[in-house]
Amino acid sequence: MSSGRPIKCVVVGDGTVGKTCMLISYTTDSFPGEYVPTVPSSYENVTSKWYPEIKHHCPDAPILLIGTKLDLRDDKEALQQLSEQGLTPVKREQGQRLANKIRAVKYLECSALTQRGLRQVFDEAVRSVLRPEPQRRRQGNCIVL
Repeated sequence: MSSGRPIKCVVVGDGTVGKTCMLISYTTDSFPGEYVPTVPSSYENVTSKWYPEIKHHCPDAPILLIGTKLDLRDDKEALQQLSEQGLTPVKREQGQRLANKIRAVKYLECSALTQRGLRQVFDEAVRSVLRPEPQRRRQGNCIVL
């Protein structure tokens, strides 16, 4: 899928949601250091904070919404911690609805720990710039994850 032009990929989101681990795991094929499961209010911040920021700085960029830490959805300890806070993991359907709301090209989920879905995230990032959907054709060479 080489077009000979550079592609800028910007990864944004709340702290401790797995951005750095996702990038390190993909580029080095190994999971970095210590893994500390956390559940910030990042889901709500997509529409209130990150989407407006992206549209301001890179208005023509295709957007992928990525659910990270997919492995925690089946982790008993993580589920217990969430339950104690009256929370549950974000469901795939919720992520898809949010992606539709912000007009993202696609919603994907991945785990930096197990690498499940990881390659698809980066393949789709490149694809969305090099082969955009006709109705979503963009001018820029920037993709936001």
